[in-house]
Amino acid sequence: MPKPKPKVFVTRIIPDRGLSLVKDFCDADIWPGELPPPGEVILEKVRGIDGLLCLLTDPVGAEVMDAAGPSLKVISNFAVGVDNIDLPEATRRGIPVGNTPGVLTETTADFAFALLMAATRRVVEGDRFVRAGKWKTWGPTLLLGQDIFGATLGIVGFGRIGRAVAKRAGGFDMRVLYYDPWVTDGPGAGALPAQSVDLDTLLRESDFVSVHTPLTDQTYHLIGADALAKMKPDAILINTARGPVVDPDALYHALKNGQIAAAALDVTEPEPVPADSPLLELDNLVIAPHIASASRATRGKMAQMAAENLIAGLKGERLPYCVNPEVY
Repeated sequence: MPKPKPKVFVTRIIPDRGLSLVKDFCDADIWPGELPPPGEVILEKVRGIDGLLCLLTDPVGAEVMDAAGPSLKVISNFAVGVDNIDLPEATRRGIPVGNTPGVLTETTADFAFALLMAATRRVVEGDRFVRAGKWKTWGPTLLLGQDIFGATLGIVGFGRIGRAVAKRAGGFDMRVLYYDPWVTDGPGAGALPAQSVDLDTLLRESDFVSVHTPLTDQTYHLIGADALAKMKPDAILINTARGPVVDPDALYHALKNGQIAAAALDVTEPEPVPADSPLLELDNLVIAPHIASASRATRGKMAQMAAENLIAGLKGERLPYCVNPEVY
């Protein structure tokens, strides 16, 4: 009699490049909805499972781990960040947690630059202007934006993605500043020469501020009223990191009152942004629905990596992409 397949719960349909691996190796219960499964559904679905493949939208804390019970061998997150998972609790229980690092670096950096360019050259405003039938003629002062070439770019968080953005800035002959108290090795090989500065200097001198820091207790609302007040009135803020790094109320007031010129966000707090949010009333704000890593190739590779982490954990092998290797 064949050995039964390990039981796993997958909290969303992921690209087939990874999902097919999971289906072949596992007895997989896959949540079919477009929206995340409710908390009570997760608690029900995880009972007695051997592995969990989840997304950033799925909180996985002690309650979920308790519901799963001692059979839970691995948690695989379809993301680079793992702030949805109680990592110390998983480590305490000896459960390895996997993520999908590296693969989305270049794709996310591309999108950060796309947002930067869209905001400064008012692309979304221009599109709405045309569709509303307001375009009557070429005008010398119509929808004036700012130059990117030769401007100063401030990068908050100089990890893989921050450095990839700095490389792209080279093509625009930009001066690059970065703030990252955890980076001690300079800009890194192949990156555009960049200058390490304190956060106040970066905010004060940058024409563009691009956020690439993880969400931690130290970075929660790092870009709040005080930080925004230090930025230039013609500066533009870009966030492709985590929504709560930027205080949405402070950002609304800064944009509404002309404290900064514009902002472009791929992530928000909360997420998704509520339909009645005052942010959506602003013309000088571009918001995308968390799609910085949304290329077919990147999402496919993320699915494969998440599946490989899950299957390795189920086999009792070391996860290829483990965020808490101390469990070993």
